[in-house]
Amino acid sequence: MIRYEVLKTLLPVISDELVVCNIGSPSQELHALDDRATNFYMLGTMGLASSIGFGLALVQDKPVISIDGDGSVLTNLATLSTIANNPRDNFILLIIDNGSYGSTGDQATYAGKKTSLAAVATACGCENVVEVSAEETAQAVKEALAARRMTIIVSKCQSGNVQVPVITKNPIVIRERFMEAVRG
Repeated sequence: MIRYEVLKTLLPVISDELVVCNIGSPSQELHALDDRATNFYMLGTMGLASSIGFGLALVQDKPVISIDGDGSVLTNLATLSTIANNPRDNFILLIIDNGSYGSTGDQATYAGKKTSLAAVATACGCENVVEVSAEETAQAVKEALAARRMTIIVSKCQSGNVQVPVITKNPIVIRERFMEAVRG
């Protein structure tokens, strides 16, 4: 399975949740699959979907799922230490690890080589870390939501993108409708 297929399996599980989605292809794919006001699409700032989602989880009680990529997490490893040292049981970090920088041409990441993001998260002090196959991802997210325990999920999938349109919504519109969904 590639990331698009993983996202497709997640739709029934995350449809009622606040979702912060990684920059580039992941946001574009999620937008094309199921555009909702409760989805916050990153249109800039590579590496910050996990930080923004975690910050949101800190200031309100609704479940928050950050969908990040291995390349983005590698650019901001410090966020894993922050998450570990400030646990918030309404936060799930889903790292879709396809071993590549999918939005920029599928160049290999170190997560596709020797670096295990599950091991890095554990070493940072994250207590509930699971690594799953692409096919197991939706079930892992469902279980994490039911457990209401901060969870880092590393979903190992194949590299590859699906051609979808770019997001043409104004970033201010995306922000405002998401903020309204958070308040609602």
